[in-house]
Amino acid sequence: MKQLRRITERFVQGILTLSGSITSLAILLIVIFLFKEGFGLFQNSEIEKGYVLCLHISNPVERIHSKQVKAIFDSEITNWQDLGGKNEEIKLFRFEEIFSIYPEEEMGEDYALLPQKLGEVIEQNPSIIAFLPERYLPAKNKSVKTLPTNNVDLLDFFGGKEWMPTSTPAPQFGTLPLILGTLWVSIFAILIALPLGLGVAIYMSELANERIRKWLKPTIELLAGIPSVVYGFFGLAMLVPLIQNTLHLQVGETALTGSLILAIMALPTIITIAEDAMRNTPQAMREASLALGATHWQTIYNVIIPYAASGITAAVVLGIGRAIGETMAVLMVTGNAAVMPHSLFEPVRTIPATIAAELGEAPMGGTHYQSLFLLGCILFIINMIINISAEMISKNQPSRGM
Repeated sequence: MKQLRRITERFVQGILTLSGSITSLAILLIVIFLFKEGFGLFQNSEIEKGYVLCLHISNPVERIHSKQVKAIFDSEITNWQDLGGKNEEIKLFRFEEIFSIYPEEEMGEDYALLPQKLGEVIEQNPSIIAFLPERYLPAKNKSVKTLPTNNVDLLDFFGGKEWMPTSTPAPQFGTLPLILGTLWVSIFAILIALPLGLGVAIYMSELANERIRKWLKPTIELLAGIPSVVYGFFGLAMLVPLIQNTLHLQVGETALTGSLILAIMALPTIITIAEDAMRNTPQAMREASLALGATHWQTIYNVIIPYAASGITAAVVLGIGRAIGETMAVLMVTGNAAVMPHSLFEPVRTIPATIAAELGEAPMGGTHYQSLFLLGCILFIINMIINISAEMISKNQPSRGM
């Protein structure tokens, strides 16, 4: 009988060990895949894949940054002098315009003469900048030169202020508005939810009678099970018009609306975990504090909260994680605008909302696809920093409550 029990225990131990190993390996592979896909972005050109920019050989401009390329094709830069060239108006030429100059029957079989025709167009227009497919590059024409392009820059990615990954011919991958939008909404959500959550946790743990607590605790826990899309509909139907009309804003989909929704969503997590941590304080410590002459509030502040600091910290971390990682509700109520945030009363866009909104439309393996994976890496790093910080704060808590 004892032998069978030992075999059973070893079998169960082996199953648990195997399960832990498989889980750890799966997490490791997911992280490796995430970073591998994301950092592949920096191996790609700033210009749209498979295309090149061509100039006339007489043009002294030798290099154009991707932001300047976008400004040129958006007609924000119209003179070569602004780029260090001659005082000439920039003439834009896109590949499809060749068919309005030459009929398709003049291109020969399988467009064999297309590179030659493109070369003739560039040769006749010294101030031209042509955006052409690489396979039709008029390489044999000595009047044509190709602009060298750099790979996507790390500083431009993290410091850029424009997120336009589908812009042609130069996609813009500036994530600063998305990072700030995420932090902006999440930080204000926690500033709202944290004092309210701790207040309710203290009330439920130390002040409410058993009857109220038995009714209130399941109600709060039930809020944690409501799908985020329901919170989003609530925000869209109730909070958006309320904020718009009350504050006299042009739109109600703002960072403030997102913060309020996230605060409501984070409250059940913060309240439940913090309240459980406070109730785990030994009754003997409460009685000892009261016996020494401390009031009820002094006992809560000087004994219960310090003793439960680790659990309260965990509640805060989980609440912040819920706020930063939330997707659908934020997507519905923040306006989804990838612009630099200047106040709480403007539309913003967060990293999770960007990934959810764009991943389905991004071609697999392309720069847009890789940039979204890199956003996932940023989100992973932010959450890891928060968890490490919380762990350090928890370890450094004073032991006055012990």
